[in-house]
Amino acid sequence: MTVAGIDLSANEFWGLPLAERAASFALLRAQQRPQFFAEPEVPFAFERGPGYYALVRHADIVEASRNPEVFSSRRGATSITDLPVEFNEYFGSMINMDDPRHARLRRIVSRAFTPRMIARFENDVRRAATAIVDDLLAAGPCDFVPQVAARLPLKVICDMMGVPDDQYEMVLTKTNIILSGFDPEFISADPDEVAIQLLGAGQELAELVTGLAAARAQAPADDVVSALVTANIDGEQLTSAELASFFILLVVAGNETTRTALSHALMLLTEFPEQRALLLADLEGRIGGAVEEIVRHASPVLFMRRTLTRDYTMNGQDYREGAKAVLFYYSANRDEAVFADPERFDITRAPNPHVGFGAPGPHFCLGAHLARHEITVMLRELLTRVPDITAGEPDRLLSSFINGVKRLPCEFAS
Repeated sequence: MTVAGIDLSANEFWGLPLAERAASFALLRAQQRPQFFAEPEVPFAFERGPGYYALVRHADIVEASRNPEVFSSRRGATSITDLPVEFNEYFGSMINMDDPRHARLRRIVSRAFTPRMIARFENDVRRAATAIVDDLLAAGPCDFVPQVAARLPLKVICDMMGVPDDQYEMVLTKTNIILSGFDPEFISADPDEVAIQLLGAGQELAELVTGLAAARAQAPADDVVSALVTANIDGEQLTSAELASFFILLVVAGNETTRTALSHALMLLTEFPEQRALLLADLEGRIGGAVEEIVRHASPVLFMRRTLTRDYTMNGQDYREGAKAVLFYYSANRDEAVFADPERFDITRAPNPHVGFGAPGPHFCLGAHLARHEITVMLRELLTRVPDITAGEPDRLLSSFINGVKRLPCEFAS
């Protein structure tokens, strides 16, 4: 394998066996400078962009994240290619903003997303996890993704937002489209249809929250939408468009990433039975470390993009104003300079400064506390009641953005 043979922009790269993918990133980390890649071809982009630097080392990603005034999110964080302006109506959330606008929005929404608010839903999370394992035992060996991994985060996030039960499947379907990564199972192969599907998914989710917000404005309930609609921080409130784009961000990110982490958890506990035995020997004492290691190893979100606001030098590399840099969290979480034997799954790994929720900085994941709680509760319930559950061969999502699993057969003694 040579550096010249690696193309991070090719869909084919993200369909490679995991060992080949890991070896490619190890080779990129071994280079003196970040490599420059042509941008992927996207059906709905007006023209192909100028290319990007692939940041693959932990130190580079941490430095870029801590310097948002240089490494800007405003021109797009979730897509390497600049998106057409019409996408901003639904996908222009605060993840694609810089301060002061980002700080303003985060200040408002964080009041409705604090550990105290989440704690009010802890009993609901436990009850949901119990019901899911009840259903799993009744169903017997099955596909773990829809039966377990997708159900908990979908129910929790919908309940938190006040989404009615009869809308759960719509939310799941639309989030699958938005995070499809052009996997043909979820999105059309016809380039003319791709933008229509993505914008249509965004529109349906926006209409859902707009209706909820109108109802909560008249009769507030004990949910996050009510808290967001009524939030007033120093005279500031969310606009309807800001509320809609934040809702889409929350249901998409809060659903897909936790589902991915839970799917990887079962895969890792199957691949490393000695770690499962270690965890079962002291579940309460080791589950916290296990959750952090699952998130590190899984790296549910593979990258985020930044754009340089000025010329900048970092670790010997000169960057020009306007250059794009893509932060590959998946690679940073395998950086040999930070993590000994990084491909090994080790629930006792300490310290574990992974960037699975993003690196330190203003864009660190707002939902990290909730995600950790969901994974912890689900694993505790699952391993207490079905300790012998194992994973079969996964059917992976073909995506450069989400390290997803579409299907995962599971086995256990019923």
